[in-house]
Amino acid sequence: MSDATQSTGRRAAPLPPTRAASGRVPAPGGEATASGRAVPPAKGRDAYFDNAKYLAIVLVAMGHAWEPLRGDSRAAAALYITVYTFHMPAFIVISGYFSRGFDASFDRVKRLVTGVAVPYVIFEVAYTYFKRWAGDDPTYPISLLDPWYLTWFLAALFIWRLTTPLWRIVRWPLPVALAVAVLASVSPDIGDDLDLQRVLQFLPFFVLGLVLRPAHFQLVRRREVRVLALPVLAAALAFAYWAAPRMNAAWFYRRDSAQELAAPGWTGGVMTLAMFGCSVVLVVCFLAWVPGRKLWFTALGAGTLYGYLLHGFLAKGSRFWGWYEADWVHRPLGEIAVTSAAATVITLLCAPPVRRAFRFAVEPELKWAFRQDATALAKGRARNGGAE
Repeated sequence: MSDATQSTGRRAAPLPPTRAASGRVPAPGGEATASGRAVPPAKGRDAYFDNAKYLAIVLVAMGHAWEPLRGDSRAAAALYITVYTFHMPAFIVISGYFSRGFDASFDRVKRLVTGVAVPYVIFEVAYTYFKRWAGDDPTYPISLLDPWYLTWFLAALFIWRLTTPLWRIVRWPLPVALAVAVLASVSPDIGDDLDLQRVLQFLPFFVLGLVLRPAHFQLVRRREVRVLALPVLAAALAFAYWAAPRMNAAWFYRRDSAQELAAPGWTGGVMTLAMFGCSVVLVVCFLAWVPGRKLWFTALGAGTLYGYLLHGFLAKGSRFWGWYEADWVHRPLGEIAVTSAAATVITLLCAPPVRRAFRFAVEPELKWAFRQDATALAKGRARNGGAE
């Protein structure tokens, strides 16, 4: 969801070459020359992924808007369950896909700190003071180890990206990540530090993104996949409508073990694998219908992290201030109005003026906080003939 996950490829990327003439495998996202050295792709944003991120963040906002309506509307509960099955997995898969090149180099670590770690600290503190003020909880403590509400994603993304080099050398990364998620789902003693349950249970989606290639997204966008996606989505909605009054929605948050949800331990592993499969299927259905050309909302895909972090104040504020206490909100026209308002607000929060206003918090440069890259300095001296 962050700009750190922006595309650097062309909109219609060709199938990646399997090997260069020298026999070396090209680096992810690049092409290989005759010498086997990877050449980075042309710079620029990919409209397809920007569209996907914008549409996914709209679904996130809608899901948060539907949450207080679930008790009075089975249809809202079914939509809520369906969307929660795939909206965060879709974000995480895309984040993993654009984390393939993370190699702990100076620039990448700096970007990780300024684009993920620092916003986490800023918004964790901001949310804490917001809860104290709006939620009438003046003693609510500041704790960087206990993410509140939306900031868990930043903590998770920081951890996932740091582990990227490990997943690139593991022989079977996705099965290993699934095994980790299964073990987490049956381990009630993990605790709440950094929302580690979510970090581990959502990990397979990030690793899935790491192992994907441009050709996989081209397959997803084939016409036959789009056609098949419609009945699959319809079946998912029908099943969610049936399951809404029978299933604990907390399973979709992946923040608790099976035992903490009052279920037998063995169900944790079953639910983890089953929900992973369902989520991947619905992510494919979602990505199949994402348009690949530039549209009016394409540019907003660059600001999804802004929308994600800022809309949390309104989402929580609506509960603190009793916006859902009005009877008309729980009627069909009220539910439609709430849904439209959520989509409108999140769209505005992704817009360039908002990004310019809050760049200091979401994408701070912090040049003063970092030393200069020794490698870049050495190259500069070499270009200058060694002169100081």
